[in-house]
Amino acid sequence: MYRTNTCGELRLSDAGKQVTLAGWVQRSRRMGGMTFVDLRDRYGITQLVFNEAVDVQLCEQANKLGREFCIQVSGTVSERESKNAKMPTGDIEIIASQLNILSESATPPFTIEDNTDGGDDIRMKYRYLDLRRQAVRRNLELRHRLTILIRNFLDAEKFIEVETPILIGSTPEGARDFVVPSRMNPGQFYALPQSPQTLKQLLMVSGFDRYFQIAKCFRDEDLRADRQPEFTQVDCEMSFVDQEDVISLFEQMMRHLFKEVRGVDLPEKLTQMTWYEAMARFGSDKPDLRFGMEFVELMDVLKGTGNFAVFDSANYIGGICVPGCAGYTRKQLDQLTDFVKRPQVGAKGLVYIKYNEDGTVKSSIDKFYTPEQLAQVKQKMGANDGDLVLILSGEQVNKTRVQLCTLRLEMGERLGLRDKNRFECLWIVDFPLFEWSDEEQRLMSTHHPFTMPNPDDIPLLETKPECVRAKAYDFVCNGIEVGGGSLRIHDSRLQEKMFQILGFTPEKAMAQFGFLINAFKYGAPPHAGLAFGLDRMVSIFAGLDSIRDCIAFPKNNSGRDVMLDAPSAISPDQLDELQLEVHLKE
Repeated sequence: MYRTNTCGELRLSDAGKQVTLAGWVQRSRRMGGMTFVDLRDRYGITQLVFNEAVDVQLCEQANKLGREFCIQVSGTVSERESKNAKMPTGDIEIIASQLNILSESATPPFTIEDNTDGGDDIRMKYRYLDLRRQAVRRNLELRHRLTILIRNFLDAEKFIEVETPILIGSTPEGARDFVVPSRMNPGQFYALPQSPQTLKQLLMVSGFDRYFQIAKCFRDEDLRADRQPEFTQVDCEMSFVDQEDVISLFEQMMRHLFKEVRGVDLPEKLTQMTWYEAMARFGSDKPDLRFGMEFVELMDVLKGTGNFAVFDSANYIGGICVPGCAGYTRKQLDQLTDFVKRPQVGAKGLVYIKYNEDGTVKSSIDKFYTPEQLAQVKQKMGANDGDLVLILSGEQVNKTRVQLCTLRLEMGERLGLRDKNRFECLWIVDFPLFEWSDEEQRLMSTHHPFTMPNPDDIPLLETKPECVRAKAYDFVCNGIEVGGGSLRIHDSRLQEKMFQILGFTPEKAMAQFGFLINAFKYGAPPHAGLAFGLDRMVSIFAGLDSIRDCIAFPKNNSGRDVMLDAPSAISPDQLDELQLEVHLKE
C-alpha cells in the first residue's frame, strides 16, 4: 500500500506509531538543520520533519521538494513542540525516516491555498489544480453528502430512481435546445434534454407511482452566476397526489437537509405566498425574506397633484423605506440614482425623501409637494425619523416593481442584511399559467405546456387565458428559486386545449408531443412533480454567490470549457461522416 493513514486522521493518541503517508507538498520551509514539509491530501494536512542531524541525505532530498510534488513518506508520529490549534493534526508531526518522490511537479500557475492568487480564468484553465484547494473540495464533498441524503430520503418514501435518455427529440418550447447530429440518420438531430419532463410523465402513465432521478439537463441560454449550459436537478414525479401532498413531502425533505447539513431547524410549516402577492410586496417571484423594505404603493398620495408630471403620468408609484439611512450624502444618493439607471435595471430616475433625525425633511421632490403631502408619504411608508424613502415610478406596473426589487436587493446588500448563514424559505404558488412574449407575439407557458390550470379558472381559458392561474409552486430560499413544479394535465382534451391556446396546430402538437397525447388515452393517473436545482442547492448550503464552485468542471460565462477548449470545430472528416457542411453567417 502507498499509505497506512491519510493526512487528516492522525492525532496525539497515535504518538509512537510507524506510519506511511502519501500526498502533495503544500509548502516547505528550512530552519537551521531542519526542514518542515506540509503534506496535503483530500483529508487534511500533516507536518513532516526532516532532521539533518539524523539523516543528512534524507534532509537534502527533502530540500529539493517543490510545491505540488507528489510524494510518499514513512516515519514516526511524534508530539509537536510548537502546536497549531488551527489544524486538526496540529498536535503531531511525522519524524521522517524515508522519502519517495512519486511524481515531480512544474511550478503551479497559482497557489493551491484557500485564498489563492489565481483569477477565475486561470483557475478554470487549470481546474484539476483548483480542485486540490480545500475550499473547492469542500463544496464537492457537500454536494456528495446532499445527494446521498436526498437519495436515502426519497428511497424511504418509496421513490424509485429511473434513468431517462440523454438523446431525445427536440421540443423548441422554452429555452433553446442543444442539438446533436445523427450519423445513421443524415440530416436529422437529437436534442439534449432541458429536463426529463415528458419522460417522467410517461413513467407515471406506466404505473411507477413515485420516480426520482439526479438528472443532467442542458439549456442553450445566456449565462449568469446561477446558470450553466449543463446542470443537475433532483427530478421527481408522483401519482395520485394534489398540490399540498407534493409541497408537504418536499418541505419535509428540505427540512431534513437543512437539519442534517447546516443544523438549521426550518419552521414546521413554511409560508405560502401567491405570485401576485409576491410581486406586489417584493417585485419578485423569488422574494428574499431575510430583511424587510417591503414595497408600499404611493399612487393615491403622489399621483394627480398636477405638480409633478413624472408621477402624474405613471401607472405605478412605489417605494421602500430604508431604516436609519436618512444620513446618506448627496454622493451616495447620486450613486443609487446611477445604479437604477443602468441598462440592467432600466429605471429613468430615482426619487428620495430623507426624514432626518431632527424632524426636518429633505427630498428631491420637495418643490413639487407640500410638507403635508410628504408627511402623508412618511405615514404611509411607516417611516420614522432617521429613515430614507426611495421611490420609483413607471408606465408598466410589473416592470417598475422588478426595478424596485433590484434596488431593494442592492440596499439589502449594502447594509449587510443578506446574511448567508440565515435561511428564509417559502413557497410561491398561483403563478399565471401564461405570459405574453413580445418576441413571439403570442401567449407562452409560464412553466411548460403540461401544467394544470387552476380548476376554478378553466372557464377563463376560452375568454381570458391571461388571467388563468396555474397549479404550480416554487420553493424559494434567500431570494433564489431552488426548485419548482406543478400538477400536470392528465386529460387529453384539456392538453389539446392548452396546445391550441399556445398556437400549436393539431398537426404540430402531434408531431412534437404525440407520444404523450397518445399515452394519456390509456388511463393516465393524476400526477404532479417538481425538480430542485442541485447546483443552486449546494451553493446555498455552502454560502456561495455562484454555482460554478459547486461543479467539478464548470463552463465560464461564455459557455466555454477553457480547460478542454470546448466547444471547438470538428475535423472535415467528421463533418463528412455526418454529411454536414458548416456555413457561418457574416
